[in-house]
Amino acid sequence: MPASPIAFLVVVILASGAATAQPHPIASGLGVRHIEIPTESTEATPTPEVQISPRMSTTFEFDSAIDPAKVMLEGEKRFSLVDLGRSTLRLVPSEQILPGERLRLTVRFQDGSVPLGAAFVLVAHPARTERVIEVWRQPRTAESYQQEAKEARAETHQCQDENARLRAEQKGPGGIAGLLANGVIEDEEGVNAKRLLVNTEVRQHPGNALRTLRAWSYRAPTRVAIAVELENPNAEHPWTVEGALLVSRAGAPLKILRFWQKAPISRYPSGRVVEEADATPDAAQGPFTLKLWGPGGLRTITLSGVTFP
Repeated sequence: MPASPIAFLVVVILASGAATAQPHPIASGLGVRHIEIPTESTEATPTPEVQISPRMSTTFEFDSAIDPAKVMLEGEKRFSLVDLGRSTLRLVPSEQILPGERLRLTVRFQDGSVPLGAAFVLVAHPARTERVIEVWRQPRTAESYQQEAKEARAETHQCQDENARLRAEQKGPGGIAGLLANGVIEDEEGVNAKRLLVNTEVRQHPGNALRTLRAWSYRAPTRVAIAVELENPNAEHPWTVEGALLVSRAGAPLKILRFWQKAPISRYPSGRVVEEADATPDAAQGPFTLKLWGPGGLRTITLSGVTFP
């Protein structure tokens, strides 16, 4: 398929690197988190906050048995799953959970030892989820600290690899030459473009903060991208993208490499947001759901039915 003028615009954007794009890789599931409950707490002791997200699982693993009769979950009806085990609690929020919403969770332990229980604040985010929360009431084992150190090293290596990729892109040429130099496109394969029909192929969710006017998708040998033109009905509060998530029907997320926005979006004129993801041809098959959100995870935009050429 020949590249359209819009495809050429995205080629330039994808090659522009960190000068215009925001490299914010977004993970749908964060790593294991360890929380130690103090033996004595005061009003000044902060309540741990845990990020949750619609349709994504968060599991609390306690080192002591919990009393099922004394587990209190605020807004329990807005969870599609509340699975209570002897020393575990698995939560899956439904789509009724709103970004930024804060719900309190309290548990009590069965043995009556101090501390008697634990409290948490569940903070709803459109995409970020803390998948496993290990709650320690007693001093942690050496194996637990070793596992945490291993996860920290793996995260450090991932950040180092990402920084090396960004530095390599910044040192290379711009424009189409930059795409060729970085292997984003190949000698005989460029960027294919597709116009997505809004409200026909691509569906807007009723609670979207902004209205989608037009959308396009793009595919290169190792990357995909989406450009959406948005109109902000709330002229007094311009909208700026803070994060993005692109997830398949099966729930598998693509790695977001960067997103780009020229300026905050007001009602007039409309504005465009471009998202780029790392994807092989096999990984970018079938419909995807695109989520965008503003500062603090608020004022979200969800588009389902996104496909690539």
